[in-house]
Amino acid sequence: MAMAIGNDGDGEDEVNSTINTTPLVDVMLVLLIIFLITAPVITDTVKLKLPAETNQIFKTKPENITISISKDGDIYWNGGMRPLPGGTEDLFEKLKVEAVKIPQPEVNIRGDQNVRYEFIGKTILNA
Repeated sequence: MAMAIGNDGDGEDEVNSTINTTPLVDVMLVLLIIFLITAPVITDTVKLKLPAETNQIFKTKPENITISISKDGDIYWNGGMRPLPGGTEDLFEKLKVEAVKIPQPEVNIRGDQNVRYEFIGKTILNA
């Protein structure tokens, strides 16, 4: 009678398909200790009296006005294809109409890369 120790001797190792839970338990214990230590720190906070929430009705923002200036000094209103015929006088009249609107729209002035600063200055002066 012989006693078999180890494998069966047929040369094949048996596959161990069980999960090793020791590292999992170690990690869980460390996390538990961390949470137990930090829980009292989290509950001791500074007492603040925060302002109450207010629900404000926001008015819709009016359409922005874009004034474009070509390199020749022609003024275009809101990306129009034709320049204003009266130049700065027409621009001033249009801006007077927009100035009485509540809330007032934003005015953006765009200049060509080669436009003279004189034309930009005149437009800003009228705006």
